[in-house]
Amino acid sequence: MTAQHWLADAVLYQIYPQSFADSNGDGIGDLPGIKAHLDHLSWLGVDTMWINPCFVSPFNDAGYDVADYTRIAPRYGTEDDLAALTAAAGERGIRVMLDLVAGHTSDQHPWFVHSAADPTDDRYIWADRQAEHFVASPGTREGFYLPNFFDSQPALNFGYARTHPDEPWRLPVDAPGPLANRRALRDVMDFWLSRGIAGFRVDMAHSLVKDDADRTETGRIWRELRDWLDTAHPEAAIVAEWSDPAVSVPAGFHADFFLHFGGDSDGMPLRSLWNNNAGTRKETWGGPQDCYFDAEAKGSMSTFLDAWRHAREVIGDRGFSALPSSNHDFSRLACGPRTAEQLGAALTFLLTWQTVPAIYAGDEIGMRYVPGMPVHEGSALGPNHNRAGCRTPMQWDDGPNAGFSTAEPDALYLPLDPAPDRPTVAAQREDADSVLHLVRRLITLRKANPELGPAGEVEILSTGYPFAYIRGGRFLVVVNPGRDAVTLDVPALARAASPVEVKGITVDGGRVEAAGFSYGVFELAP
Repeated sequence: MTAQHWLADAVLYQIYPQSFADSNGDGIGDLPGIKAHLDHLSWLGVDTMWINPCFVSPFNDAGYDVADYTRIAPRYGTEDDLAALTAAAGERGIRVMLDLVAGHTSDQHPWFVHSAADPTDDRYIWADRQAEHFVASPGTREGFYLPNFFDSQPALNFGYARTHPDEPWRLPVDAPGPLANRRALRDVMDFWLSRGIAGFRVDMAHSLVKDDADRTETGRIWRELRDWLDTAHPEAAIVAEWSDPAVSVPAGFHADFFLHFGGDSDGMPLRSLWNNNAGTRKETWGGPQDCYFDAEAKGSMSTFLDAWRHAREVIGDRGFSALPSSNHDFSRLACGPRTAEQLGAALTFLLTWQTVPAIYAGDEIGMRYVPGMPVHEGSALGPNHNRAGCRTPMQWDDGPNAGFSTAEPDALYLPLDPAPDRPTVAAQREDADSVLHLVRRLITLRKANPELGPAGEVEILSTGYPFAYIRGGRFLVVVNPGRDAVTLDVPALARAASPVEVKGITVDGGRVEAAGFSYGVFELAP
């Protein structure tokens, strides 16, 4: 089955490996820990897991500073452990995707160590003088290198879209160094795909070619890789961290996430849905902005819908937009004043919309963004942007360390959510009315009915409160994330509506009544 086919029905599940499950008691999650909890993923109904970087690294940026692309970091296990995890996941119908850091390496990667000692090596971007954003060489090579993010993450050289005689480091995209990196990128992909990996989420996928304002040259590189992929590994998917599906999918990606950054509006489509200003916040975002899924009901769906419509029109049948519940860089849904009672509306939307849904591990039980976490492995990007709050250990049960690890509490990768009422998988498994069971039922419903997936048409009935839409001409979905009850009159909605998954919503002819924090999926009569 080609990637285009299986992604159409996929429900993605993101695992931050160091925080998911610790099998050996060292306080850090690992690959055997993930394998031990595969039955949870299978029971939940997800069919594709994406694991954040698990390669050898000094962990100055939690693994996004790779020192060897073909070796597993010892703290996570071995290559054999990954093979065992992939095989066991496959037996349960779950694909395993890895995180590919394509645009930069660690400054401890042998490629960079060599480049910092050899003036003829152009695998990285070297300037002969201090230019903007460049950092002094750490090796015997004179000059300065360009980092991609932190100083410890030197940018791999994929060339510049525009050269200039006054800046000789601006090599063209077909120079020897950039061509060598394109070959190396393909070799890394081939290495893991040949070992049963189902594909990659590609970190900072937009960042390859420099001074590439419209991403044309970067897109050509990914298009070249996609053409190779379709021949060599047609079953493998590449999903971008680009946050602009209308650009990235035509460039060759199977899918791209709407994220909290990127695109023309610095991630406003996603932030306009989830961001209640109580968690991670970049200084460049300006003052507080109302999001749609908030108790005060002051937000708007228009920003997201405009971006989604544009992406859909441009992409057509070439790929997909993906929508995450949150991720390792952005606040969880349960953040600040947003309580478990409010999550149902958001999760119902996530799992019934036309985008490919991605659940960040822990969001299926309503784990909270935890403020005040210590800065760890480069987690802080600003005074109000400490990503550690969305990277706390998974809460499996009410035992020591919430079942995450047998280590002493002060040895854990990060402290646990200290709240006495923190949710756990075990407790919610026993409660049919829990967030966990709701997510499971919605996944089951989505998988049983293609009308709720990317192929199903969308007819929007209301963009205010409540938000209401029909999927595939068959399912009516209504969500009211506000605390106050609201009504909606839809005279054209004359068909009988049978409740499928409903809390606080009633439909009588063309009138919809929605209690506060309500959601509902109804099957419409033919």
